[in-house]
Amino acid sequence: MRSYTPLAARLRPRTLAEFVGQTHLLGEGKLLSRAIAAGRLGSAIFYGPPGTGKTALAEIAARTSGLPFVRLNAATCSVKEIKDIGERARREGKPVLLCLDEIHHLNKTQQDALLPYVEDGIITLIGTTTENPFFEIKGALRSRSTIFRFEPLTPGDVLTILRRALEDEERGLGKYPVDTEPGALEHIADVTAGDARAALNALELAVLTTPPGPDGIILLTLQVAEECVRQRALRYDKRGDTHYDVASAFI
Repeated sequence: MRSYTPLAARLRPRTLAEFVGQTHLLGEGKLLSRAIAAGRLGSAIFYGPPGTGKTALAEIAARTSGLPFVRLNAATCSVKEIKDIGERARREGKPVLLCLDEIHHLNKTQQDALLPYVEDGIITLIGTTTENPFFEIKGALRSRSTIFRFEPLTPGDVLTILRRALEDEERGLGKYPVDTEPGALEHIADVTAGDARAALNALELAVLTTPPGPDGIILLTLQVAEECVRQRALRYDKRGDTHYDVASAFI
């Protein structure tokens, strides 16, 4: 992987065994873990806060399914791109798994273009979104997908990911001689509020901008951690449950 690729992208889990969190979906015997492990996940919508593993899990599902994998962003893709993917799959007789990030940005025309391919199974759709799909996605497309709600990671989950990043010499920061002061990683895990991407970005910034001491060790102190992530993340979705939680705070 390219050296300038952000840590959060480099450390994206490649298998279910590497995936951290979402035990309500991926715990032993749960439907989603069984479907992915068997390579039998049908069209699905993963929704929840950022940095909780939605796109990473879509990529894992693609690997286990054996289907060709195409990833698009709904905010920038065109109707033509959607139709080209579907028609190519039909011509070749090879179903494709389409990961559509930010699926809530699809307009009615785009959703209408996608629907026939999802209906006949030539496209297996995994849509990811931070918005509530019951408000943002057309009923016909939604009814052909299984909806899975992702939760913010626990501080313990985020700590596991941060420690893995410091130990991994291939994809993480393991090649750097880093020592951590008590409370530093815990601060990052707490303030990033369940967002692994934000936590890894903060850790990468801390390690890469802290000069080694006389002993050659990069000391990640609590002060450095506080400088790299200063404010607890506030989750807000204008049409979902969080809207009412935030609004009530001002009443």
